[in-house]
Amino acid sequence: MRQALPEDESLAGLLGGRRGAVDATLPGVGYVIAWVIAERFAPGSTAIAVGCAAALAVGVAVSIVRLRRGSAPRAVVLGLLGVAVAAVIALHTGRAVDFFLVQVLSNAASALAWAASILIRWPFLGVIVGLVLGQRTRWRRDPALLRAYMRASWVWVGQYLVRLAVFVPLYMADQVVALGAARVVLSWPLVALCLAASWWVLRRSLPPDHPGLRHPSG
Repeated sequence: MRQALPEDESLAGLLGGRRGAVDATLPGVGYVIAWVIAERFAPGSTAIAVGCAAALAVGVAVSIVRLRRGSAPRAVVLGLLGVAVAAVIALHTGRAVDFFLVQVLSNAASALAWAASILIRWPFLGVIVGLVLGQRTRWRRDPALLRAYMRASWVWVGQYLVRLAVFVPLYMADQVVALGAARVVLSWPLVALCLAASWWVLRRSLPPDHPGLRHPSG
């Protein structure tokens, strides 16, 4: 009888994501640092413009590094586009904190999307892992695996809700520096915790005699 889930395997190993999560925070860090410095000499829209320019410069540098690492060009372009949209919003509204509005909205949308995927019995965690393992939708024909993915996907919903619980009050209070710091703290550390927690839920949800993620039954 095979173990349900090998001890040396994990969601972090299957999905990766550490570099991407870290890289995604760097433009925001560049924005906050440049904005804080510029605000001392030229407060207002000029400081925002300086911060946006720094964020875009960092975003371009990160994109080049990611391309050299072999990241998919589409993912790199989308990441840089996100930085550009955040900069445009901040420049348009004239509010420094609005650079992080995209992050607030994207986490709200992600929480809703992941919850909806569970309710319609197409949990995103199963979809993602199935694609990574080349299973397409075979995992959905395994009732135990489907149930395990649904339970573990709630952990990911919780991840986005935790970010919103921190981001929204800081955004409403116009706390640019604190929001930038929270963006860093709640990136890879929270993703790592989410991966570990959802992996634990998967392991606990599958019966002991289940063949494992790589071998959906049914």
